[in-house]
Amino acid sequence: MPRLNDELTVAKGDGRITARMKSLARVELLILDDWRLQPLDGNARHHLLEFLEDRYGQRSTLVTSQLPVARWHQRINDPTYADAILDRLVHNAHRLELEGESMCRPATPTAA
Repeated sequence: MPRLNDELTVAKGDGRITARMKSLARVELLILDDWRLQPLDGNARHHLLEFLEDRYGQRSTLVTSQLPVARWHQRINDPTYADAILDRLVHNAHRLELEGESMCRPATPTAA
């Protein structure tokens, strides 16, 4: 997600935003990793809503996040956009919440 936000900002500046948004809409499975580690700014909110709207009911979107779902609304940083974005993500969604230690952390060796 952080890189996608940066890429869309650059694309807007150099005139490629329309083509990039169409490309995101066509991908069969879009994986949004590290969802909402940071609050969204106005451009990022708008772009996210636009490509989720284009994908809604047409293509699959997978979201991974270490942030609890209950805090997603707050991190979108605008109640109206948050409602619209989360409606498109949560409606018809399959949700899996994992518990336990992160698999990214190396296992501590056991004493022999």
